[in-house]
Amino acid sequence: MLPDECKAEVILHQGERRIAVRLKKRADKIDPATEKHLQHLQRWMQSRRYSEKAISSYLGALTVFFSFFSTKGIDTIVNDDVLRFNEEYVLQRKLSASYQSQFINALKLLYALVHEKKIVLDKLVRPQKPATLPKVLDTTEVAAIIDAASNLKHKCMLSLIYSSGLRRGELLNLTLTDIDSKQMMIMIRSGKGMRDRQVPLSVNILEMMRKYYLQYRPKQYVFEGQSGGKYSERSLDMVLKHAVKAAEIRKYINLHMLRHGYATHLPEAGTDLRYIRELLGHKSPKTTQIYTHVSGLPWAGLRVPLIN
Repeated sequence: MLPDECKAEVILHQGERRIAVRLKKRADKIDPATEKHLQHLQRWMQSRRYSEKAISSYLGALTVFFSFFSTKGIDTIVNDDVLRFNEEYVLQRKLSASYQSQFINALKLLYALVHEKKIVLDKLVRPQKPATLPKVLDTTEVAAIIDAASNLKHKCMLSLIYSSGLRRGELLNLTLTDIDSKQMMIMIRSGKGMRDRQVPLSVNILEMMRKYYLQYRPKQYVFEGQSGGKYSERSLDMVLKHAVKAAEIRKYINLHMLRHGYATHLPEAGTDLRYIRELLGHKSPKTTQIYTHVSGLPWAGLRVPLIN
């Protein structure tokens, strides 16, 4: 059977929160031969050390697709079926271009592993990405959110995301040995694309984290749940939600917008784009260049107190 995460929900790419798609009944509609290929894809991705989120997202999207064509098996799907799915499922539900691209990536990866296929991979085209600028918070909003965090642990998590430009998963995967207080660096292991990198650690953040450590005494991960083990993504989302509400900010804000703020303030301070790319862990320089288009806005030059 497919993993429980796939049956529970499809996690979309950034730009959307989570779209809860109940897949248990959908998975039951898939014929055994197709499910066997999906299991093979799962094992293949695990052997290549894809992240759990990537595996869950790929298998989830494919489960939706093959349950949409419940009367057809993997060996009878053709390119016109992909067009129909995009038109009748993706577009009608107004799902994002990121989700559509993710689905195409999953389909290409699956069919690259299937020898006898009627689908033509070269004709599977990803949608054109809309040229939208990242949503960025101004520094007063960032400061208000962090100040409104209900306790020291929550304040530390939000501060670290903003001050070091971390992704949500990168923050939650941090272990105690990843914090180097002598070199004032944080080691990010197996970030997006399975790439390691180092980011600077602010003196102010280090002082805050030392107080946090003495109060909470985590054992393995820097941030752990009440019963130990890694702090959950859902709980971290709720931390931000409660802080935003307490700060009386009435607009949609997600954790990635804190990272966007960090990425925007660096070019404003004159930091070289090549160095910014390394700090953010971007694969393509084009991704980093986006942030130069949102610099010079009204909050340019302002600094949040928690950054040196």
